[in-house]
Amino acid sequence: MPSLTRASRLRRDLSVAAGRPPVTRATAVHLDMSVPNSGIQEYMGYTEETADGVLSLATLDRLDDARRPRVDPRLLRPRIVHVGLGAFHRAHEAIYTEEAAARSGEPWGIAAVAPRSAATVEAMRTQDCLYTVTDRAPGPLRPRVAGAIVEALLMRADGTRLRELLRSEEVPVVTLTVTEKAYHRRTDTGGLDTEAPEVAADLAATASPSPGPAASGELATVAGRLAAGLAGRYRHDGAPISVVSCDNMAGNSRALATVVRDFVAASRWPDRERILDWIATSVAFPDTVVDRIVPATTPGDQREVSAALGLRDAVPVLGEPYRQWVLEDCFAAARPPWELGGAVFAADVTPYQLRKLRLLNGAHSAMAYLGSAAGCRTVSDVLETGWGERFVRAYGAEVAPTLPGHARDVATYVDQLVERFRNPETRHLLRQIGSDGSAKIPERWFEALRTLRRAPMIELALAAWVNTTGPDGPRFGMTDPQAEALAGCHRDATGPADAVARLLRLTGAPDLAERADLTAAVAAHLPALRAGRIEI
Repeated sequence: MPSLTRASRLRRDLSVAAGRPPVTRATAVHLDMSVPNSGIQEYMGYTEETADGVLSLATLDRLDDARRPRVDPRLLRPRIVHVGLGAFHRAHEAIYTEEAAARSGEPWGIAAVAPRSAATVEAMRTQDCLYTVTDRAPGPLRPRVAGAIVEALLMRADGTRLRELLRSEEVPVVTLTVTEKAYHRRTDTGGLDTEAPEVAADLAATASPSPGPAASGELATVAGRLAAGLAGRYRHDGAPISVVSCDNMAGNSRALATVVRDFVAASRWPDRERILDWIATSVAFPDTVVDRIVPATTPGDQREVSAALGLRDAVPVLGEPYRQWVLEDCFAAARPPWELGGAVFAADVTPYQLRKLRLLNGAHSAMAYLGSAAGCRTVSDVLETGWGERFVRAYGAEVAPTLPGHARDVATYVDQLVERFRNPETRHLLRQIGSDGSAKIPERWFEALRTLRRAPMIELALAAWVNTTGPDGPRFGMTDPQAEALAGCHRDATGPADAVARLLRLTGAPDLAERADLTAAVAAHLPALRAGRIEI
């Protein structure tokens, strides 16, 4: 078996021979790394005879135009740093960015950073940062190669390169998809939880003199790494920059701004006050709304996509055909013309955020917990039951009065949701949607519960979430960052209603925990749910 170094050198030499420059720094980094990934190689059947069947720059010419990237990736530069190299980013923002680059002729490339997943980074580098995106729709798969990502980095191992990028005037935009739990927010104030072990360790590292972890870019948390990167930019030339959260939270970028500022304020950096002043005047945090259902890719998906493409792709992404991106129009520096790819820029994204969080995400979470109790596996399974569509429509009608007036065109939106949820090709697993519930449901349900005097559908959904927790940990294959604390709520409770109240306090809703009518109504649903009955 040839080494990965040799295979990458071959791809580089082919590009040079064709009169094309080596595509990216990621390829150069990969040439210096001879770390094999035997799991990916095993999947890809990586042998001397089949190495040229792997998706890469050298094999793109085997594909017809419809399946090639919209833009030649060799013409792009890393002008966006994105933290979170997961499937959603690669099926969403990366596609908008590719369209923007292709239609404008501007070289907007992405340096994508994985906080932890070394396997994904290595797989992307092996494929010259190319991968396929496929719409999950009835009929044969039609994968096409996406080319907007030009570097794949690991946050700690490639900290020096990340620090260099964040400092560069050539990078005017940073974006993130790291999920709610990665922000380390306090449930009571929304500020940075400086007592979380990972955050405390990063803050302690800021007292280290150069070349310690804070200087070399090896901080472990997203808030710490981003704060250190912005501090480095301030100290270098202070070029303005925009930082955009693409996570499912109301006021997502404002929440990110809060934890970043809190980190700087709590740091041991002697110039922290000057850094905070610079952030206030030179760093924008535009809020966004992102929407596309992108289930986790399975080994079966990998095999099917590779067969349809005719080349082996170890990191394909598959998502529903629908996608949407709404961004607050308040950038501090240059940005990609994402509107050329269909993105919408608005002065206020709040109506879009609340409609999406409370209707789509809220219904998604509810279906995950209710469907799991009923023995369903996917969202489309829930829509095949006698109660699934009735619940989605009743839930939408219940939540509608809590939305801003101009976001209340709910009927059409719910009609679209039903059709999206019904798509059997999406194969969105309930256990994936339902995981990390303690971080998700406060954003999706609690404000509506506070606004409404009675909310039977949300109460049922909340009971279904309670049913997925228990004294022995999460059920139905779900996971949660607060699993032990959730279990403790059950073990210490004097009864079902008390368990509900304790869970609400843990998730940042002590006011709701004090409502005896609410906790009693939620607890009343538990016997039926534990028997697998959904009573609407």
